[in-house]
Amino acid sequence: MDSTEACSIARRMVDSILTWYSPDKMRWHYEDGLFLFSTFAVGLHEEDDLLLRRVQATYDTLVNPDGTISSYRMDDYNLDQINAGRLLFDLYGRFGDERYQKAVTLLADQLLYQPRTLGGGYWHKRIYPRQIWLDGLYMAQPFRCRFALDRGDATILADVVRQMVAIESRSRDASTGLLYHAWDESLQQLWANQGTGCSPHFWGRAMGWYCMALVDVLDYLPSDVPSRRELVDIVERTADAVLKWQDGCCLWYQILDQGRRADNYLETSCSAMFSYFLLKACRLGLLVEDRYRNAGIAAFEALVELKTSTDANGLLHLHDICSVAGLGGTPYRDGSYSYYVGEPVATDDFKGVGPFILAALEFPD
Repeated sequence: MDSTEACSIARRMVDSILTWYSPDKMRWHYEDGLFLFSTFAVGLHEEDDLLLRRVQATYDTLVNPDGTISSYRMDDYNLDQINAGRLLFDLYGRFGDERYQKAVTLLADQLLYQPRTLGGGYWHKRIYPRQIWLDGLYMAQPFRCRFALDRGDATILADVVRQMVAIESRSRDASTGLLYHAWDESLQQLWANQGTGCSPHFWGRAMGWYCMALVDVLDYLPSDVPSRRELVDIVERTADAVLKWQDGCCLWYQILDQGRRADNYLETSCSAMFSYFLLKACRLGLLVEDRYRNAGIAAFEALVELKTSTDANGLLHLHDICSVAGLGGTPYRDGSYSYYVGEPVATDDFKGVGPFILAALEFPD
């Protein structure tokens, strides 16, 4: 497969989803934000103004002229709500509507007051006190980088790096190289290891979120930021761990280190995320050995072969995407093996579709 074919598959995926995802269906949610971010990227790649305006029209159903966002609640202090705001920078750059700048400021204000752990990391949500989830690094930190660059704020950039480095240090397992899903500073959660505070398992998508955050932050982060090298080092050791746990069919399991244990399965969203991570890290020059690029290519090709189908109407579908997984809450999610492998599996879930499209756009020439 070459880049032309990969990008053609990305466009087919976008067009297939847009047959049912109309502008009025948008929620202010990280999943919608991820899909629309990837769709906008396809529009830019193809210089398709109609597609870009379709994304704009979708956002304009929620982003009001005064910059308020329908259904958004700042006082939830929910990092998931930040990710949909990342595209606002590109919408403003393309169309110049001030509503997008105002909405960016609204979301940035949330992060000014977002509760933090004693070590300075953002709580994932107000309802999850003193907890850092890997998911949250992707939800907030690329947005913060864009905001800091626009405002010329070196303090924010330094804090982005500090938070990225700190959670890797807290959650990384030395023997596997993998990262645990979450960390509880208080040690009060039933899922928290009483010695480390970490959750029990290496959930594929959680680590996938972190990997995407790494390359997206480094894409924005200026080369003269003093602590940038720390993130590059993390990319290198994380990529080695990702390759170590890649299955023989070139995809990754829902629980990364459990292989063919009963009920574990090759999960699509994390596989797409790791493909994107490896390919983008190679394009940015963060990884230089061919084995990383080859692994990313092989993963995307395996996704196309094993996890997609075409229906009678010619629409492309993406299968075997973990619908949801989290920790705590009501009913209580204990982070056990049986919990992660027992969650529903979906088709065309945006948490898989978005990274799949983005990985295709990173395919090398």
